[in-house]
Amino acid sequence: MSSKKSTSHEPSIVSDIGEKKLIKRLLSMSRTLQPYSPFFDENYFKSLSDDAALLDIGDEYLVITSDLLLESSHFPTEMSSFQKGMKVVTVNVSDLAAMGAKPIGFVLSLGLPQDLPLKKFDEIMKGVLEGCHTYKMGLMGGDTNQSEELILSGTCLGVVDKKKVLMKEGAAPGDVVAVTGPLGVAAAGFECLFAPPPAQKSLKKQILPSTLKIVVKHALEPLAKLKEGIILAKKGIASAATDITDGLASEIDEIIEASPHNIGVTLFETMIPLIPEVEEVATVLDRNPLDFALYYGEDFELLLTIREDLYEKFKEDLGLIKVGVVTSSGKMEIIDKEGKTNILMKNGYEHFK
Repeated sequence: MSSKKSTSHEPSIVSDIGEKKLIKRLLSMSRTLQPYSPFFDENYFKSLSDDAALLDIGDEYLVITSDLLLESSHFPTEMSSFQKGMKVVTVNVSDLAAMGAKPIGFVLSLGLPQDLPLKKFDEIMKGVLEGCHTYKMGLMGGDTNQSEELILSGTCLGVVDKKKVLMKEGAAPGDVVAVTGPLGVAAAGFECLFAPPPAQKSLKKQILPSTLKIVVKHALEPLAKLKEGIILAKKGIASAATDITDGLASEIDEIIEASPHNIGVTLFETMIPLIPEVEEVATVLDRNPLDFALYYGEDFELLLTIREDLYEKFKEDLGLIKVGVVTSSGKMEIIDKEGKTNILMKNGYEHFK
């Protein structure tokens, strides 16, 4: 009697499943094995798949987030040491902004190559301190160790009213899907920065200097939408929110998956905010500018869902831009310029893949 061997591929290394599924695997383990703590409540476990963790400290949550940046993965050669220091603060603060939290402190751990010049170390720290000053918080401490490449690991602490916290869960059919600014700008900048040297020379001849300046600055010097996040939370007007780090499509999928209900989202291609500079870069590179917005990330704008009447009331004060609507279809779709509805793929940037 013969037996057939299974042809199914069981994942054996992290690149088999990628960052998103890896996080879900961790969360599944966490919910099963997490020890009880008086600081844990219902939102603590929900927040494990959100932008930051929430610990109950009375009328407020202590909001905790952490991000790890590697020289080889996150820092183009054109990025200065000062800009690297600023960025490790910004990416963490952006997670707090997505939950409406006010920053109160920053902890920095550094992996430093043995031959890193002291001047560069000083510039990194100046960037970190400038970031802390920009977002009105203090550098509270950290650690250093020797490593093969530069590693910056930041942990940011914030506070938010328990009744006002923004989370990915909460979108409802009929809500407007909105963003706080133009998309794809960082993508255009990184495409220019990562182009091989011969192509870079060609780009500089074909793209206006003012365009290059705008998109490259956005890539190298991102800013978190902290003010907008705090206002959204204080006014209690967003039903769900996150920040756009991995591309609009990927972040919308996160909001859909976080909902306990079978919601969907329909985007309108003509409403997605693409500035002329992004379209210029995309044209020169023979790329679709829409892909820069949907699948690249690093914009650090906020993505939110909000009731239509509240959107109309607050859109000008907060600079909100409508890009779609929440539906009950259970699908992520986009209506193109010709009015045709297409299924939208969720694949944004993902580590390990």
